[in-house]
Amino acid sequence: MSIQIPYYHAVGKEKEVFEHAYKNKIPFLLKGPTGTGKSRFIEHMAHALDRKIVTISCHEETSSTDLIGRFIIKGAETVWLDGPLTTAVKEGSIIYLDEVAEARPDVIVAIHSLTDHRRELFIDKLGETIKAHEDFMLVASFNPGYQRGFKELKPSTRQRFIAVSFEYPEAKVEIEILVNETQIDHDVAKKLVAIGNKIRNLTELGLTETVSTRLLVDAAKIINSGLPKRLSVHVAVVEPLTDDLQTLGALKDLCDLMI
Repeated sequence: MSIQIPYYHAVGKEKEVFEHAYKNKIPFLLKGPTGTGKSRFIEHMAHALDRKIVTISCHEETSSTDLIGRFIIKGAETVWLDGPLTTAVKEGSIIYLDEVAEARPDVIVAIHSLTDHRRELFIDKLGETIKAHEDFMLVASFNPGYQRGFKELKPSTRQRFIAVSFEYPEAKVEIEILVNETQIDHDVAKKLVAIGNKIRNLTELGLTETVSTRLLVDAAKIINSGLPKRLSVHVAVVEPLTDDLQTLGALKDLCDLMI
């Protein structure tokens, strides 16, 4: 049975750039807001290159121990358990550190020697250094808009990667994504994308995050399964954006006029 490649609509030369980064063993950094297809792109490329992918969703508690491994007690003895990064380094998988700037600083320190000519991982608890498998690749993502002034990636870290910026796709492409992902009617997809673009341009609302392609896909899915259009937009697009009652009311009224 053939495995279907996850759908991804290229908006530029990002596929070619990724292939060349992989071929030349250069780490790859995806920059851009949430829900713009960064994770889907990596899944797509891992399938296209026939490589296993290990995804780590980084957060403020993610430490180098979580990635590298730890000693655990098994019965009467203490045994070492490889973490996902160590496993990927040994097996030659693609490791994807999603929102890497969110992780604790020791994670960045741990990956440094994997992101330069050495391509090796030092496991201090074992006193061992592991050379990365020929096919190993390190990929990370980062949301500069959200993390600006809060958790930045240092220039010394960023300069170890080939980087590509991801933005929300143009309307025509985004409509195509919704139709492909959810089999929604083209006209409904067009209205959802119009709503997304309208809210994205309302900068005066001061939303921390704006409407992602992911939110529009969710709305399309529940419309397609029979939930009324306006209610679908309220719960899938508007409610996740803010808790401010006045802003919620204004956005719901706006969306009701558009769908």
